[in-house]
Amino acid sequence: MTLGGAKPQICCRAVAVAEVQGIEGLKGLIGKEIGPGEWREVRQQDIDSFADLSGDHQWIHTDVERAKTESPFGTTIAHGNLTLSMIDGFRLDLITTTGFKLGVNYGWNKVRFPAPVPAGSRVRAKAEVISVDEVGGGWWQVVTRFTVEVEGSEKPACVADSVGRALAS
Repeated sequence: MTLGGAKPQICCRAVAVAEVQGIEGLKGLIGKEIGPGEWREVRQQDIDSFADLSGDHQWIHTDVERAKTESPFGTTIAHGNLTLSMIDGFRLDLITTTGFKLGVNYGWNKVRFPAPVPAGSRVRAKAEVISVDEVGGGWWQVVTRFTVEVEGSEKPACVADSVGRALAS
């Protein structure tokens, strides 16, 4: 199910860029850039749906007319946390894994939003596995740095270190 019943605009979903098997496959990706993946448009409808879900209706995100005249960006922009949440979908386009019973989101380390995501712009992500460490009981902690790019922007919209836990098969 999507926010507000609207189907997200995903362009040309491709096969994942990296397919890895088990822990050794993940370790083999340490320090290597994966991607970028496919572009995805961030529509005003997506931003409004996120505002409804999060309760953050700040005008810079939702008031198109006011943003045209008062915003330094000349338009509305996506919430930083909307951009961050899109990483979960981008992850599926970048990396597929086998050899695990399950994986869970354990959190985030450093998260930054160097540039805005204007409504109507297109974004994509690339990834780099930073570390793969055993944490006991068959679990492994995987830190992956995601960089979300905005088409036409020199700066990334988001750079974030995702921390996941994977249970080996």
